[in-house]
Amino acid sequence: MISMTAVTLDSLGVFVGEVLRAMGLPAEEADIFGGALVFSELRFHPGHGQGVKKLRRYGDRFASGLVDVGAPFVVVKESPALALVDAHNGIGTVMATRAMRLAIDKAKVCGIGQVVVRNSTHFGSSAVHACLGPDAGCIGIALTNAGPEMAPWGGREGVVGTNPWGIAVPTGLGFPAVLDIALTTAGKGMMTWHAKEGRSIPTDWALTPEGEETDDPNAAMAGALLGIGQYKGYGLAFMTDVLTGVIGGGGYGLTPYADPAKWDVSHTLMAIDIDWFMPLDDFRSRMDHFAEMCKTRALRPGFDEILIPGEQEARRVARKTAEGVPLEDPVLADLRVLASELGVSAELVEVGHWEPDAL
Repeated sequence: MISMTAVTLDSLGVFVGEVLRAMGLPAEEADIFGGALVFSELRFHPGHGQGVKKLRRYGDRFASGLVDVGAPFVVVKESPALALVDAHNGIGTVMATRAMRLAIDKAKVCGIGQVVVRNSTHFGSSAVHACLGPDAGCIGIALTNAGPEMAPWGGREGVVGTNPWGIAVPTGLGFPAVLDIALTTAGKGMMTWHAKEGRSIPTDWALTPEGEETDDPNAAMAGALLGIGQYKGYGLAFMTDVLTGVIGGGGYGLTPYADPAKWDVSHTLMAIDIDWFMPLDDFRSRMDHFAEMCKTRALRPGFDEILIPGEQEARRVARKTAEGVPLEDPVLADLRVLASELGVSAELVEVGHWEPDAL
């Protein structure tokens, strides 16, 4: 049984920022990275593996030099609409955020901006970066490659990553429409969650090392992941490597994460300025109309409503903001130990017990 305790959002934000500064991050990097971790903790199910539980793991990488804190963001080549960036093995979340900001600046000049980043590291949740677009009146698109966990269709060994996509679009609904997906049916974080709960998994999530489908999450974690839509997910992941690492002169396929000291992850960040096409308010009205078309369709048996992409996450954010951010009890305890080790005095203020089935 998974036990969880909620803490206040304000205390979590202050705590994460102080921990990152104690780990040696400059103020700007701590603000970007800490904000991204809290953003992910608010939006996602904890089984997705994003969020503040990564603090200790990242701290170990910073301390050992496997990720270069304060690495320069170097524009290797650029045009009014395009840029190629070398991240110099810096914090992927920080580098991708800077790249999206640059893409937005270019979109405001050219209507579209695209920045490809090479020599980077894990960039966290795609939505973190994509959602910078709507804040600036743009559609934001964030792609990254990752370690080779997905088997090619017909194979049993990993060759491409989960290679997530994030696409965020302004609406007038009080939240942006956001697609944030890995291109595998599920990731190993959700398999770990199912193993903790003692539950089986769908057989289209992963293979055993021998290439057999399995409903055992422990056997699945030892094998390769399967793509969404069978061969279609593999095809999308393959092309994501092309759009990031291959074209950017960075890592792709088997290369990302192969060397612990140089992860060689590549990202592509894009922004499309809506005002180039029409006034932003007109676009929002059209998006709202489109959402209404979708949400008012007849329901399938067993369903209570139809949601648009990002709506479930927006509700999760609203609830956690009001009622507290749930953390697994072992994660909460370890965060407090980590703070003590670093000499951080910030407290995580508890709200109370949180039922995992309310996630």
